[in-house]
Amino acid sequence: MKRWTKILLAVVAVIVVVIASLPLFINANTFRSQIETQLSTVLGRPVKLGDLKLKPFSGQIAAKDLTVADDPNFSAAPFLTASELHIGISLRPLIFSRELNIRSFELDSTQIQLIRAANGTWNFSSIAHAIAAAKANATTAGSSSGAVPVALPDIKVALVQIRDARISAFSLPSHGDPTVYDHVNIAVHDFSFASDFPFDLSANLPAGGTVNVSGHAGPINRDDTATTPASAQLTVKGLDPVAAAFLDPNAGVSLIADLELHAASDGQILTTNGTVHMVNLKLRKGAAAAQQPIDLAYSGTHVLKQNSGVIQDASITLGGSAIHVNGTYQPVAEGAQDPLLDLKMAGQGLPIDNLQSLMTAVGVRLPNNAVLKGGTLGLNVAVKGQARDLTITGNVAADNTKMVGFDVGSKIHGIAALSGVKTGDITNIEKLRATVRITNAGVTVSNIDASIPEMGELNGSGTVSAADQVDFNLTVQVASAKGIGKVGVGLLTALNGSNEKGAKGVPMRVVGTPDEPVITADVGGAVGKKAKSVFGIFGGKKKDQ
Repeated sequence: MKRWTKILLAVVAVIVVVIASLPLFINANTFRSQIETQLSTVLGRPVKLGDLKLKPFSGQIAAKDLTVADDPNFSAAPFLTASELHIGISLRPLIFSRELNIRSFELDSTQIQLIRAANGTWNFSSIAHAIAAAKANATTAGSSSGAVPVALPDIKVALVQIRDARISAFSLPSHGDPTVYDHVNIAVHDFSFASDFPFDLSANLPAGGTVNVSGHAGPINRDDTATTPASAQLTVKGLDPVAAAFLDPNAGVSLIADLELHAASDGQILTTNGTVHMVNLKLRKGAAAAQQPIDLAYSGTHVLKQNSGVIQDASITLGGSAIHVNGTYQPVAEGAQDPLLDLKMAGQGLPIDNLQSLMTAVGVRLPNNAVLKGGTLGLNVAVKGQARDLTITGNVAADNTKMVGFDVGSKIHGIAALSGVKTGDITNIEKLRATVRITNAGVTVSNIDASIPEMGELNGSGTVSAADQVDFNLTVQVASAKGIGKVGVGLLTALNGSNEKGAKGVPMRVVGTPDEPVITADVGGAVGKKAKSVFGIFGGKKKDQ
């Protein structure tokens, strides 16, 4: 038994020595030209390798300084570089027949440059395009001559792995620094240009986010690699669209998002659906970030070549109701750095208590930091323009809500103050209807129709400038007011007439800022004359009494 053990150990030792000695007898650099030629032919790009070294125990050839050229229509700089390429090989055919059978490619310290032209073409779109053209020419020649078409090379490997890569992406014409993705790891199994293959990808996003993708792709479209069919599940954590250059920092829109998405592409149209969890959402310049997270579910399609898409539905559920958004978008509009939007947003019976975060994100500011409590909101608005210069227009309606933390009565001056309007820190709003228009220049509110039981019926319009200057002209009918004493009702009812625009009621002017509004009864002209006679009547009655 000991004898056989010694023999076995001796055999093992011989095998180890033989394997260790292979680099002495096989110069890996003799295969450099063969590898470069095969990869260049398959990729349709010049491929260059540095010094090659055989590593028999790992079954690999290590190549220094891999370089893959870019499409000359995009850049003279390399498309891909790697400090080291490990080529997995089969040792047996290499030893006995000097035949090189490649099993895998593993790239370390890789740099990849992605460029998108204005017409939607990527710099990697033309990878393997030369083979497609050659195949078409060979097929045509074979058909005309009767010869058998030339069999063109493919590459089939069990594993293609890229470790700790750095990807820089930008569009032409360039609008600033490229977007950089660090620590990118890609693993492709059973790769072939001619068949479907599974892949996994992970990367760090700008500003600390991460993305993980798992799916299938292929067969490779050799006319345009960017239109290769694929399907995948994506998990994104901590996406900052501003840091990732999806949004212009001057747009005023910002958020941090976690996404769970499913995406499928037929090479022309990308279909996606999933959920988005947003924190620190801001939808308007000057707005404060939403204090509570906001979740939405969405589905949409994206046309890859045109780089534009359609949101079929994005819904934000609030209580038993939801806000629905649909429309079109273009991530980077021509000649601009930020998305172009054309969206519709609608919802009915939305619980106002659940809307506080969205109201904050949109920049809705109530006087004295008051808040709305209870009741419901309905909205039907359009959102159009570039993200940095959006125009939001439409109708809003609130019912049976309360403004808590602002005493309207204490802010009223002039004749209205004489009526003794009292609301306290809670102002009941039975009804509010208005048409709004929000731009970077400010907010315009028209067709105001409100019912505040303590004050009466309010109508009118006004603006809030970009500098937060308020200017509203309202008409108040107080006949049904509950917060005004009988004398005050009599006084203001007597003043009710028609202002210069024909609106009946007591004119009121609101100026100042959203935080400190000043409300003044504006009785002038014909109404002013009527006021003098009314005061005379009231004064006479008081004197007689």
